[in-house]
Amino acid sequence: MLIRYAAALTAAFVAWPAVAAEMALKVEIPRLTVAEYHRPYVAIWIEKPDQSFVANLAVWYDIKLRNNEGTKWLKDMRAWWRKSGRELAMPVDGLSSATRAPGEHTVQFNDSSALGKLAPGEYAVVLEAAREVGGRELVKVPFVWPPKAPASAQAAGQHELGAVSLTVKP
Repeated sequence: MLIRYAAALTAAFVAWPAVAAEMALKVEIPRLTVAEYHRPYVAIWIEKPDQSFVANLAVWYDIKLRNNEGTKWLKDMRAWWRKSGRELAMPVDGLSSATRAPGEHTVQFNDSSALGKLAPGEYAVVLEAAREVGGRELVKVPFVWPPKAPASAQAAGQHELGAVSLTVKP
């Protein structure tokens, strides 16, 4: 019995990756001086250079509205909605969460998330933000997966999103 346990434990450690690749995304939601401010809905996904959809990473929306009414405005994030949003039944565990207040927000992803299913190649993280009584904006940040060395890339929105920075590490 002890031998079986030791063999199973050894097999588990051999299958365990030595280093897991990870991605950190910093997103700035700017503070806007408008009469009626609403936090933006934000969708974050991965696509290939040909703009084909690969995977969802996060969707920030008003999850606390009664009768799941927050989902009613998800379609305002038009690019995301057409690529994958209309196929999802929200909320989705591990994907959907509450909107974010103005400021800088960091989200982390690793091999156990959608990144673990990525084939080697070039991709872009896409962020789309839409705000009630406001505008809509799309920002793309390119990256290569899996990373061979730490790398970072930046982009910036003009209205609904501020600075966006992406860091990938092997």
